[in-house]
Amino acid sequence: MGPVEFIVLAFPEEQLRVPAVEAVLGLRKTGNVRLIDGLVATKTARGEVLAAEFDEFVELKGLLAHREAAPLIGPEDVREAADLLECGSCALLLVVEHVWAEDAAKAVRAAGGRIAGSVRIPAERLGAA
Repeated sequence: MGPVEFIVLAFPEEQLRVPAVEAVLGLRKTGNVRLIDGLVATKTARGEVLAAEFDEFVELKGLLAHREAAPLIGPEDVREAADLLECGSCALLLVVEHVWAEDAAKAVRAAGGRIAGSVRIPAERLGAA
């Protein structure tokens, strides 16, 4: 198995924009990532936090039909993700496996090594460099 990552993709409105969702989830079709789990979190204009399964959205329905294990994203993850959101916005919460790195991860483990950590560098920091 390649490295697994929890990602929060925030959107500026309470409803998901279909083109953005299609572009992000299109990565799955390339085989570079495997979607392990996912939820949609919404922080309403009043600050209420809601979570919904993918199957509640037409554009996301069936994406987790292959899910082999119990859901990995829990209520605490939803609350933490909501802290990143403005009121009146929503987010896709995703757990993905980086399939593209699977062979390297296997080789590292076979050599007695392990992936000791990783840090996501925000795009704005890269742009500044």
